[in-house]
Amino acid sequence: MIQPMDRFRDIRPEVATALDAGRPVVALESALIAHGLPYPSNLETALRIEQRLRDSGVVPATIGVTEGALRIGLRADEIERFAQCENVAKVSRRDLAAETASGGDGATTVAATMIAAALAGIRVLATGGIGGVHRGGENSLDISADLTELSRRPVAVVSAGAKVILDLPRTLEVLETQGVPVVGYGTDTFPAFYCRDSGLALAHRVDTPQEAARLIQAHWALGLEGGVLFANPPPDAAALDPADIDRWLVESTARAGAAGVMGKELTPFLLAALVEASGGATLAANIALIEHNVLVAGEIATAYAECKPK
Repeated sequence: MIQPMDRFRDIRPEVATALDAGRPVVALESALIAHGLPYPSNLETALRIEQRLRDSGVVPATIGVTEGALRIGLRADEIERFAQCENVAKVSRRDLAAETASGGDGATTVAATMIAAALAGIRVLATGGIGGVHRGGENSLDISADLTELSRRPVAVVSAGAKVILDLPRTLEVLETQGVPVVGYGTDTFPAFYCRDSGLALAHRVDTPQEAARLIQAHWALGLEGGVLFANPPPDAAALDPADIDRWLVESTARAGAAGVMGKELTPFLLAALVEASGGATLAANIALIEHNVLVAGEIATAYAECKPK
């Protein structure tokens, strides 16, 4: 029986009921609401993807920290507050204990959302793009905790690869070292967030939710630790030209360097700078790929609920 509440963790009733009944649930991060998309696009997107999951028979579980507790299934008013408030902390693994102990509010990254999902027993998570090895990471060692948690938590993550601002070859190398299966969803190559193809080949591919569900079932049945990353290319209509992305990224990276932006503030700064440099094209692509990933995650969660042992 799922316990709906303890001191630091609150599994909201809709989510707890679905998990107890074996119904499909998809975890959603809240960092993209507070730090990844501008207002009001962030609010509109967050509410729309939750509704699209419900329309398909899947329960959404947007995750975040409010009033010192890890909330698994944010209410609409909490999502709206995250979308509009400028001082919501960005919470990764290292920040979870401090934010809950202090009674603060925080928007969870993929890493922290994976931790919460695993605690609740949610097996599928959707995001836009995971974090990874930053460019120059071989010197700075700036590597996202998302990669570490993918090797630890039994959660399948659906994303459009890793964020395009990152060093994608080194990100894949770290995932391989950590033993994380990176599986193309309808593709043989790793997508590059806004772009469908990074040119980096993948060893494994699935083409249907049922194939994805059987893969993750086998992964965990074999006692393999950690999750699986399903790399889902953005829709054709939303995908952008890699040459344009490279040009905008050079401009945005120069701005970040001039402003001295680094650490966990770098990703949201660069994504916002890309929106400005592209005249809004990257924002439209980001929203489209998030919605696409959420729909695929819902289909995989449904297939997994149907095939997992009762």
